[in-house]
Amino acid sequence: MSAVSSKWALFALSVAAFAIGTTEFVIMGLLPEVAGDLHVSIPSAGLLVSGYALGVAAGAPVLAALTARMERRNALLLLLGLFIVGNALCAVAPNYGVLMVARVVAAFCHGSFFGIGAVVASHIVPRDQAARAIALMFTGLTLANVLGVPFGTFLGQWAGWRSTFGAVTGLGVVAAMAVWRLVPALPDLPMPHMRRELVVLRQPQVLLALAMTVLGFGGVFTVFTYIAPILQQQSHVSVGATGWVLVLFGAGTTVGNMLGGRLADWRLMSSLVGVLVVLALIMLAFTWTMHDTTAAIITVFVWGVAAFATVPLLQMRVVQQAGDGPHLASTLNIGAFNLGNAIGAFIGGSMIDLGFGLPSVSIAGAVVTVLGLLVTLASVALGRRQTTAMGVAVASA
Repeated sequence: MSAVSSKWALFALSVAAFAIGTTEFVIMGLLPEVAGDLHVSIPSAGLLVSGYALGVAAGAPVLAALTARMERRNALLLLLGLFIVGNALCAVAPNYGVLMVARVVAAFCHGSFFGIGAVVASHIVPRDQAARAIALMFTGLTLANVLGVPFGTFLGQWAGWRSTFGAVTGLGVVAAMAVWRLVPALPDLPMPHMRRELVVLRQPQVLLALAMTVLGFGGVFTVFTYIAPILQQQSHVSVGATGWVLVLFGAGTTVGNMLGGRLADWRLMSSLVGVLVVLALIMLAFTWTMHDTTAAIITVFVWGVAAFATVPLLQMRVVQQAGDGPHLASTLNIGAFNLGNAIGAFIGGSMIDLGFGLPSVSIAGAVVTVLGLLVTLASVALGRRQTTAMGVAVASA
């Protein structure tokens, strides 16, 4: 495949990632509007984040199995069709219960799309550019934070939150057309063999990599789920300006995603340890900086860089450790991201419900990230022991 064709295919995958990322993250900017319109509390509205995330986690293995024998582009198009239906239901949902169900339906495509997309992206470029190709696909996800979330927030505040999901439905249609036209059919790409893929999940390093994702990224959503009320109540950012702060966060995530891709191709595990340390320290600092408008805005940008620098690192770690069975592991890792999101949103909401206040949410996020760091260090230690044991076995042979 030519370099130009590869770039256009990655562009199409990025457009789809942009649409999916927008629907996943935009609810955070609209929590006050959704809660007010549907007459539920902020923590209850926050559970819409958990519902979506659990839909991703549950849907990832199911859709991976159902699409296992499909040609990869056709599988991507089927998943985008499910995305379109789910978001159209969100736009017309008459109450909280229907909205929750619609969010779960939209979420079902998420894990498998990014799992299959990551494998496709890594196969249409030279091997030494695989991590950067995955990062380029995930650029659509980070641009959703730069453009989709803030402008979706603006639209929802101006024309009602339902209009935002209507716009996202249109984005899904555009994304499906782009994938159909620009992503090539890949008949030579081996179809995943589910039995072999499942055997990979017995490997301790694969399981540790999934746990690293759940905890390492889960801390981000412990805080980000409640970023709108934090900014408005603690940082004294106006409702209208909240979207612009989210633009800045999105700019940080874009920088972080590209940085993470380069770090993954350089020194994956050392970089991951360093990024998780920085991420935990930033969220701990946010406990204090959120009380000053300027300091809070600066922290939000830096936090975005660190948060999304983890994404290609964590995704590449799973693909790397899965070896000959990357499809299911890659898909499950997307589910792991969202399981972390669900756990984080629940923990953050619980801190609020228990009366500890919004600053405590940031402390909780830092603690969750530190747990992810400890799992990462355990994976590094296990890798060293395995390398030492292998060296001893070779020497004695």
